[in-house]
Amino acid sequence: MLRIHFSDADLVRTRVADVPDPLWEIAVSLHRLQTRKGRYAHAAWYRTARRVLREKGLERAVRETLIPTYPRARYFPDFLTPGQAPGQAPGQTSGRASGRASGRSAGRAGMSFRDGAELLLAAPPSRVRAEVGRLARTVGAPSWAPRLAESAERGEFVRLLRAYYEAVVEPWSDHMQARLEAERTVRLRGLLDGGSDGMLAGLGPAMHWRAPVLEVRYPAGVDRDLRLDGRGLTLVPSYFAADAPVSLADPELPPVLWYPVHHRPAPVPPDPGLPPEQRLAALLGRARAAVLHAAAHGATTGELARATGVSASAASRHAGTLRDAGLITTVRDGNSVLHTLTPAGAGLLRAPSAGAGDRR
Repeated sequence: MLRIHFSDADLVRTRVADVPDPLWEIAVSLHRLQTRKGRYAHAAWYRTARRVLREKGLERAVRETLIPTYPRARYFPDFLTPGQAPGQAPGQTSGRASGRASGRSAGRAGMSFRDGAELLLAAPPSRVRAEVGRLARTVGAPSWAPRLAESAERGEFVRLLRAYYEAVVEPWSDHMQARLEAERTVRLRGLLDGGSDGMLAGLGPAMHWRAPVLEVRYPAGVDRDLRLDGRGLTLVPSYFAADAPVSLADPELPPVLWYPVHHRPAPVPPDPGLPPEQRLAALLGRARAAVLHAAAHGATTGELARATGVSASAASRHAGTLRDAGLITTVRDGNSVLHTLTPAGAGLLRAPSAGAGDRR
């Protein structure tokens, strides 16, 4: 069990990250390839990823190089998920401990792949050797892994990471951002309806808010306390994560808590490779356009119905069509569901012709 202790000042300074961290999402997406756990929520991604990796000739490199370096185990090297925490000098990295591992690096959300890659390349060789050694002792490391301490070898490794990211993670960036925005909306509604208690109380089955302590479920044998001491907490929803939440290990660093977003098992997100005209083909008629407008700031099904003057069942059907077209995303918020726009939906509303649908 991890217990995060809040003061009044911490509650004021708690925030939710606004963008995903590419290198962290790379790591946990590789974990999704290694287990059936959580696959139901990423079924479309899993099928697409396997196909794309095969087509791009990356399947063997992922199997023989990336997966052994990012094992879904109690440890993988810190330098693989570098981050720059608020107030840190460039090139410094922070420590992170999770229900699956300790000593991870945790960073500020908002880094690009390029930022993270530069920090990975800048990791001191001594640190790389030490962490690869720990990987070897903990779960086993490939024989070539110690060569990652050499800059040339690490450069090749980063090029493979980039190829993997561009092939199977970056194409899903809209879905990742949409899920994160939906989670931010849920947290905001909780804050508006119930203050800080409301924001923290609905974080998920692995976390329980018993003011002034947030209890985070960890594996048996792990028991620690994290006192925020007025620094607040950055909550980072993670798209591909399906395991226990991840917290900072070093109490001197700005506190960060990574946690899986809640996924609906169905309908699955549309294949990002589909042409835009196919993804938007279902968007016909004023009623659905009105539902899309009503979801601009987040709305429950009942709120959609009241805003558009249709029945709750009709609003639900229209929301389902818009969701299948990739224009809104839906998450559960207590006993109701909350609909928010995806980047594609927001872009459609900004387009000059967005309100011109007159057909039913």
